Amino acid sequence: MPDDTIAAVATAIAPGAGSVAIVRLSGPEAEAIGRRLFVAPGDQPWESHRVLYGHVCDPASGERVDEALLLLMRAPRSFTRETVVEFHCHGGLICVQRVLELVLASGARRALPGEFSQRAFLNGRLDLTRAEAISELVTARSRRAAQLAMAGLDGGLQARIGALRERLLDQLAELEARVDFEEDLPPLDAGAVAQELQAVRLELEQLVADGQRGQLLRDGLKVAIVGRPNVGKSSLLNLLSRSERAIVTDLPGTTRDLVESELVLQGVPLTLLDTAGIRTTSDRVEQIGIERSRAALASADAVLLLFDLSRGWCGEDEQLRAQVPAGVPLLLVGNKADCLPDAAAAPAPADVCISALTGAGQERLVELLLARCGHTDPEGVQLALNRRQQDLAAAAAAGLAASLEAAQQQLPWDFWTIDLRAAVRSLGEITGEEVSEAVLDRVFSRFCIGK
Repeated sequence: MPDDTIAAVATAIAPGAGSVAIVRLSGPEAEAIGRRLFVAPGDQPWESHRVLYGHVCDPASGERVDEALLLLMRAPRSFTRETVVEFHCHGGLICVQRVLELVLASGARRALPGEFSQRAFLNGRLDLTRAEAISELVTARSRRAAQLAMAGLDGGLQARIGALRERLLDQLAELEARVDFEEDLPPLDAGAVAQELQAVRLELEQLVADGQRGQLLRDGLKVAIVGRPNVGKSSLLNLLSRSERAIVTDLPGTTRDLVESELVLQGVPLTLLDTAGIRTTSDRVEQIGIERSRAALASADAVLLLFDLSRGWCGEDEQLRAQVPAGVPLLLVGNKADCLPDAAAAPAPADVCISALTGAGQERLVELLLARCGHTDPEGVQLALNRRQQDLAAAAAAGLAASLEAAQQQLPWDFWTIDLRAAVRSLGEITGEEVSEAVLDRVFSRFCIGK
């Protein structure tokens, strides 16, 4: 257990943006620092899990810094299983920063990102999957992403991975026993062992696949809307975001810079980028916008290439399609369907025909875009591994495949165990049962400060 006391602001702070801010301390000196800085009038008892009312005061001058509440949580009944003290101060910048400065001056150390959660893990309060779920819950950009994070926080992922690891440990014990004492033990059913390894492998592969689908719900997509000038890119951005984020006129070249809009469609967070129309121009300002459009095209997770149905598909549209990087999902969107007498007569390249003016075809557009990006049956994903966990689960599945290869070649038992041990170790790294200090530092450094 760490022997120092850490402190940090545990809430987001900005001028005038919050009514309450929390300064959190954890460690052996947390209560002593709280008593040094907090003056509670009357006969308020300092009891665990009891809120005190009073003032944070500078012990050097006696100045009242803030009117506040103090919450004391004595070890082990706290998030970190250490003694935790929280000052609930007025929000904003000045008060909370002054309280933090007094706390640090009284002997606490400024917490590193994720250090409270890391202490909770080291003290046995959380396994690694639950700790990571906390970070994912804080950063969730959609309701569905938050639901997946809660499934991890409730222990569902730890239980699933732990059960698979136990099944592998059972098989490993049987195999290693035969390596050392085969003459003294009954024959081992090699087929049954291989069948169990294959069953665990298939479950791991399904978890990896679900994790990849869940990653879309966590990270979202950056979608670039590109096309020639005046094909309706800004109108489409405004339609999907349900706001007038972009200026819409009949004049080509109106959009000179990237316009971004954040939204959630079918549970997937999207960042839509309305780009300047790509064409040849002598206008230097428009040229800069076009350069930024090409950069957005190169970095996008998906591309909507708009063209004007009333004018048809042309060589310039084909040149734009050629600039979309290989492997990036691309949707060819014919706009201005309202200008055609018969939308069914749309040019062949169009994946979907819409009218950014009337909204016709909008639902089909969203449906096709998400399908191209692999978003299918989002409700079917109940547990979703993050990228670190996916890599380890995939490594475990690969180890089991190698063990099964040894089984198929009828190699001795010790050849089976080499890759089986590696698979068990990979699953232990997911939950934190087998993990190095360097891995822990890397995991928790991604957390926000104060969590």
